[in-house]
Amino acid sequence: MSHARKYLIAGNWKMNLNSAEGAELAQDVASLVGQQTEVSVCLSPTYTALESVSKVVNKSNLLLGAQNMHQEAAGAYTGEISAEMLRHLFASFVILGHSERREYCGETDTIVNEKTLAALAANLKPIVCVGETLEEREAGRISEVIKTQVQGALVGVTTAQAENLVIAYEPVWAIGTGKTATPEMAEAVHAEIRSLLSGLFGAEAADKIRILYGGSMKPENADDLLAQPNIDGGLIGGAALKANAFAGIVESALKLSK
Repeated sequence: MSHARKYLIAGNWKMNLNSAEGAELAQDVASLVGQQTEVSVCLSPTYTALESVSKVVNKSNLLLGAQNMHQEAAGAYTGEISAEMLRHLFASFVILGHSERREYCGETDTIVNEKTLAALAANLKPIVCVGETLEEREAGRISEVIKTQVQGALVGVTTAQAENLVIAYEPVWAIGTGKTATPEMAEAVHAEIRSLLSGLFGAEAADKIRILYGGSMKPENADDLLAQPNIDGGLIGGAALKANAFAGIVESALKLSK
């Protein structure tokens, strides 16, 4: 039986690769998995590589994502980038509220909410990141943290807009630490997120929202993670910087889409 929602495999390149290197990686990914349409594949380079990568992905079925954006449309915000600027380069997705931005840049649920609303208004699909730290997990606060972050990020989002939402669950304790969530542990939180979305938008709308797993997905564990009913793809960090590894995760999703 094929998966209920179309898989989305989104690469988050973080602060890596200049514009030439980015275009080269995008070209490699495009040649491996850029012709198929069964799985959505998104590349999210740095701001400086967005234009060069955009030119590559526009010749394929790959989609372009950005790693962040400002909540205001324009103005005196030195160093910031607006949704419209991303749309101008044909970006389809924008990652919002990543755990690294929450930790290093002081992003709160309120800021993530403002950005989410701005992205939706600009026809950009937000990939809204939520997840608990190791301390929160060990204190038994997973449900509480997830609920606060999901509900906080989505204040004012309408049911009509909800189909353009993507949620990414990143267990912060499993990012680059060598600790991994088992597929069952990940699925339990994904199911909980789906239930929260159902409370906000109704079951029918919640069923269409893709929930990605963002805790060190690699070709070795992608099959088991993506086979879970509520895991609809991955937000890929390290493995996204290697074309073969990233394509391997897309291949897992393709296999499960059949």
